[in-house]
Amino acid sequence: MAPFATSTRPASLQLSALLCVLLFSEVWVLQCSAAIGINYGQVGNNLPTPAQVVSLLSSLRVGKVRIYDVNPQVLAAFAGTGIELIVTVPNDLVQPMAASAGQAMQWATANIKPYFPATRVTGIAVGNEVFTDDDQALKASLVPAMRNLHAALAQLGMDGYVHVSTASSLGVLANSYPPSQGAFTPECAPLMLPFLRFLAETNAPFWINAYPYFAYKPRACSVSLSYALSDPYHVGAVDPYTHLQYTSMLYAQVDAVTFAAARLGYGGIPVFVSETGWPSKGDADEVGATVENALAYNRNLLVRQVGNEGTPLRPRQRLEVYLFALFNEDMKPGPTSERNYGLYQPDGRMVYNVGLAQQQTTSAASLSLAASSAPPAMQRQPRVQCTCGSLLVQAGLCQTRTMQKSLLLI
Repeated sequence: MAPFATSTRPASLQLSALLCVLLFSEVWVLQCSAAIGINYGQVGNNLPTPAQVVSLLSSLRVGKVRIYDVNPQVLAAFAGTGIELIVTVPNDLVQPMAASAGQAMQWATANIKPYFPATRVTGIAVGNEVFTDDDQALKASLVPAMRNLHAALAQLGMDGYVHVSTASSLGVLANSYPPSQGAFTPECAPLMLPFLRFLAETNAPFWINAYPYFAYKPRACSVSLSYALSDPYHVGAVDPYTHLQYTSMLYAQVDAVTFAAARLGYGGIPVFVSETGWPSKGDADEVGATVENALAYNRNLLVRQVGNEGTPLRPRQRLEVYLFALFNEDMKPGPTSERNYGLYQPDGRMVYNVGLAQQQTTSAASLSLAASSAPPAMQRQPRVQCTCGSLLVQAGLCQTRTMQKSLLLI
């Protein structure tokens, strides 16, 4: 296989100009707030009330939110705000919903109908990362559950307003580099066919949870940090088969999913990013989990969102992105990083100032626009100890090293 080559061409001058104009203006705050979506997780025992969360989101002018349940207090709190909401059917209800159309109708009647349209539910994720679950019966039940739920929404007159889909991890791909060689795993491909057919029939998007951090962390010596952080100033990488230039690993991952769907005959389905983020803190072996990197990653994405960017494969179709997450969640299991993806602490203090609200008070660890003498993506990044040897690499300066590994998935 030909390598995913490093580009010798500069990043877009147009995007560079956009950075200069927007990063230091009030227009930046308004535009990026409206452009971006945010995941509102609730795996914590010290989080603000739903009413307080809605107040925060409204002050930030965030227009799109994803939640992981159908908490009635949350649904009621969003009423009348105009904020678009994606809700979730938990994995343990997928099989019952697949087995019974009545169960799907009961769920929709109890959890969506009482709040709609005052609460602007625009999407329902049936399960989360089901295709990479070990439960074969669960995976086989996913599309039947989605069909039953869509039929229930149609009977309730909501199918024209509410999409039904599911959020998948990048683990559904057997190959992701270069993007044009994207392909689903042999285990997922048979399940993907009926799923993609359903999305095409109902005009629903493919939602992908994509985290370049997971590709960067174990390969800090060979993967460019700037590329993983979606730095628009990075020289980028070129797909040798399509000759498309990528300055963002996230965009490359998204296009790999599109190419994988095209291999099954469904290349026209839009691919949206239902989750992406970067941890601001991690354990000793979690290379790159810092406030500086989290700030750079999320702000770089915000800049791209303001510019209505599409991926290199679909440059005219703006990529919809939901950042993960609104809050640090103290009850999430796993390594320290899992509890440190939030833009905010539960008490409302910023972990860092990503640019959504310039006027709010930040914590001592925050990095504000006013304090920056250059765009965040251009600032010096901290040194990280490579896990693959004794070499100490200055983050952001290994842009030309073995770029062919930069899209490997974990």
